[in-house]
Order: sequence, then structure tokens, then C-alpha cells
Amino acid sequence: MSRIGKLPVSIPPGVKVSVTGQTINVEGPKGKLTKTFSPVVSVKATDGEIRVTPVDETRFAGAMHGTARAIIKNMVTGVTQGYSKRLEIEGVGFKAVLKDDALDLALGYSHPILYKLPEGIKVSIQDGTKVEVSGADKEIVGKVAAEVKAYYPVEPYKGKGVRIAGEFVRRKEGKKTA
Repeated sequence: MSRIGKLPVSIPPGVKVSVTGQTINVEGPKGKLTKTFSPVVSVKATDGEIRVTPVDETRFAGAMHGTARAIIKNMVTGVTQGYSKRLEIEGVGFKAVLKDDALDLALGYSHPILYKLPEGIKVSIQDGTKVEVSGADKEIVGKVAAEVKAYYPVEPYKGKGVRIAGEFVRRKEGKKTA
């Protein structure tokens, strides 16, 4: 049995949790999240806490036990505190601009890149090169940051590109001539 899965998830004040079959709805000050889990785990919300238990002793049920509990904990944290990822853009002429519900990236290509932001995601830009992606759903915040980074990952010679703040990129030495 999972050590993480055994722990209950406490429900802080101001958060509403409802469980309907395999679907859990969590609503708080930062937003509303819904997730449906596999039928190999059962989710119960009672007395200010959420408990996850495996339905049977299969290997898959054991794996989903801890996973489901961690996802529920992230949902509760997301609707109370929220999640954010910071991106840094480096390179001459590289910048980001917010246009309506899309992120306009100039990354040295012959065309601008328009990235449509999913619902529930907020983006703030400082100095045109520091982008902060925030939202209630940890999975979607990470996905958006990874997709923006994938347009121009940091190259190892000059260090140009999009990186997640604090990420270390090993630099390579340039070509040597005789």
C-alpha cells in the first residue's frame, strides 16, 4: 500500500469539495477544478478531509492509490494558493507580448508565434523577456510553460532561447581554428 496514498488530504476553510462516483470537484478562491479517476480507487470526502483507498490489490490499483491522492492534494493547493512558472527569454530581439488571449512570441524566426492560452491560465510579462504563467491547475501551468519553451529551447553555444527560471544550461565551447 502506498505511503503517500494512506495520508488524508485536509480541506482548508473556504474550499468546497464534492465527490460524485469517480469524479471529484474542488472549488476555492482561485478557481474550480474537476478530475475523474480510474475505478480502481475510491475517493471519499468526510469530516474536513479526503481519503483515497484502492478497491483491490492489483498492481495498477496500488500505483493509482498514491497518484490519485497526490493529484487531489495538488487540486486543493491550486484552488487555495495557485501555481506559477517563470520563463526567461534570452536573445537579441527576442520578446513576448500579450495580445488578448494569446501570447505573441518573437523568437528570431521569420514569423511571429501566436500561442493561444488555455482557459484558466493567466500570463504576466515584465520587460518583454520575463514571462510568468499562473493558474489553479498544476498540470496545465506546467504544460503551457513546456510548450512555450519548446518553440525555442536554449541552445548551448550562445545561451539564446526560452528557459524556465533557475534552469541550468551547460554551455559548450565554440569551434576552434588552427
